[in-house]
Amino acid sequence: MDDQGCPRCKTTKYRNPSLKLMVNVCGHTLCENCVEMLFARGSGNCVQCDTPLRKSNFRVQLFEDPTVDKEVEIRKKVLKIYNKRHFDFPSLREYNDYLEKLEDIVYNLTNNIDVENTKLQMEQYQKEHRDLIQRNKVKLTREQEEVEELLLLEQQGNEQRRLDLLQDEQRQLQAKRKNKQALLDELEKSQLPATILLAQHKVRAANLETQIEKQKQAVKPTSLFSTGISMRQTVSLQPPPKIEEVLYHYKALQVETYGPPVPELEQLGRFGYLNHVRAAMPQDTAGGYTSALACHRAIQDAFSGLFPLKR
Repeated sequence: MDDQGCPRCKTTKYRNPSLKLMVNVCGHTLCENCVEMLFARGSGNCVQCDTPLRKSNFRVQLFEDPTVDKEVEIRKKVLKIYNKRHFDFPSLREYNDYLEKLEDIVYNLTNNIDVENTKLQMEQYQKEHRDLIQRNKVKLTREQEEVEELLLLEQQGNEQRRLDLLQDEQRQLQAKRKNKQALLDELEKSQLPATILLAQHKVRAANLETQIEKQKQAVKPTSLFSTGISMRQTVSLQPPPKIEEVLYHYKALQVETYGPPVPELEQLGRFGYLNHVRAAMPQDTAGGYTSALACHRAIQDAFSGLFPLKR
């Protein structure tokens, strides 16, 4: 973070910890003072890439890498056009292809790759799917309103629970104070010995603590999950559609060597092939090497091509 700074005035976060960096659509940063100075008329060019910019499009840099801020802004704009949902596709594969295409567009615009053709592609898609984009935008707005309403209800429930806990704590403190005051009054006015009064006070304090623990355990159960879904609500979670594909079946590889059959690795010692092969040293076997393995490969090379080709 200390290396972050304004490319124009060279001020860094190290020298000025309160430095506020701004970023625009091109992905290059400027400090707030330089933005006010260079874009006093409302528009101007980027100091680094000379891209025409508007002052109103500058926003506070949230990430250490300004490219991430650029990608976030581009992704928001692209998702306003490419706003199809999974239920708009007949199969999961087509939906995944659509998402992959969307990521390619975001990547190209973020890294300045074939920008003109990518923008033309987006405009063409927007013209062809204008009605669908508008319908999905209305659906998304309704869903956002529902989510915001659920979040508001959850916040209200949390606030009410917090107030209830505060009231319970205040009642418990008042009960403890009354118990202590009752002990003092009894010591002052009662004719009983102090040891008996103290014992009675300990019993009352223990009973009070037991009641407090029971009240803590008897907490009202929440009626909503953290996602805002009611606990009594039945949610239908349909599994994604399955892609019907032919399963892969393994077939052993058949290699034609045009020679006599090679003995198996386990048969080399029994057939005497290993009699004149140097045994593997302990340091050789650490990597999985065995003398039988090297001998088997040598025999394969020796037997290969001994028979003439069949015409």
